[in-house]
Amino acid sequence: MQKFGGTSVGDADRIRAVADHVARTRRSGKDVVVVVSAMGKTTDDLIRLAGEVSSVQPPREYDMLVSSGERISTALLCMALAELGVAAASFTGSQAGIVTDTDHTKAKIVDIRAGRITEALEAGTVPVVAGFQGVSTERDVTTLGRGASDLTAVALAAVLGAEVCEIYTDVTGVFSADPRIVPDAHKLGRVSFEEMLEIAAAGGRVLQLRSAEFARNHGVPLQVRSSFTWEPGTWIVEEDESMEQAVVTAVVHDSSLAKVTVASVPDKPGIAARLFRALADRSVNVDDIVQNTSLHGTTDISFTVPRTDLATAVDGVTGLLPELGATGVSSDVGIAKVSVIGAGMKSHPGVTATMFETLADEGINIDLISTSTIRISCIVREEDVERAARALHRAFQLG
Repeated sequence: MQKFGGTSVGDADRIRAVADHVARTRRSGKDVVVVVSAMGKTTDDLIRLAGEVSSVQPPREYDMLVSSGERISTALLCMALAELGVAAASFTGSQAGIVTDTDHTKAKIVDIRAGRITEALEAGTVPVVAGFQGVSTERDVTTLGRGASDLTAVALAAVLGAEVCEIYTDVTGVFSADPRIVPDAHKLGRVSFEEMLEIAAAGGRVLQLRSAEFARNHGVPLQVRSSFTWEPGTWIVEEDESMEQAVVTAVVHDSSLAKVTVASVPDKPGIAARLFRALADRSVNVDDIVQNTSLHGTTDISFTVPRTDLATAVDGVTGLLPELGATGVSSDVGIAKVSVIGAGMKSHPGVTATMFETLADEGINIDLISTSTIRISCIVREEDVERAARALHRAFQLG
């Protein structure tokens, strides 16, 4: 399975280069299925065009619009393969048998009926599948969320039993930090599924979170590679218990968050459940949560959400204030998150102390803290996050 992102098929020259790589893979004796994203900024251009046409964008029509970019890529790549003498056939998400629920713009895969893909492979044809899309149980075109061409590739790889799913992008692999802000960040040769899940969830943009979850759940080995250099990339596989793990593998930052605070919430059972159920019903993904110590029977609850979901979250909470008995809701878009991640943290004490000491030495204040067994995340001011990432990368000697 080979998946090519938008930059990898960004223009005619890039599409021909991808076709040449796919052709060489096919001629080496391997069956190959290809998943492609829309060319370059096509999806962004379509979204911008929708905004110019109308402020009302019904989700069904939005999905019909933005799913068109991938179909262009599939057809052009098949034409480029034909030029090289390689039989290929393009498939939309629905033609590939990707069946989803009815939640437009954020649909989830419920079934994959890959009979047509299997038939193409048996006929010696290279299937080229449009990423990011499927067909709902009500037979409407749906999209799986931004960046979900990765998910298309991983899901098909799982169903077809692919030996590896190669994710081709504009970087050479997964790095110890974002090399654009941490000059001495280095490429990681191997990352466990658990580490990759945490990296993706903490803001790493190399691999989409849902695709990492699907790969882990179905045991699909991944390799993240560059389509510009074709050099070996980063393998994402099951954790090898026999090997000593690095204490910290990567430092990740995310500036796409906003904080919501609900003030003076009654401190009694069921209040938090009602609050977060209302957000879930609006498909708002909540990340870090902190509840202050109860004072005079009330408390403040703060949580982070993607900035794209902020208006929906605030609107939902505002409508719930009378039911909750809270006094108000406020938001803050000037925050960011910095995280340290590593499988070795499970057995090495002192990571938390080192992280907090490093941020203190930099004069960086911590707003919220969240943890897992292999991750520690701190919410800081957005203007401080890049400096925090560089300092932590040095402190844990990841250069």
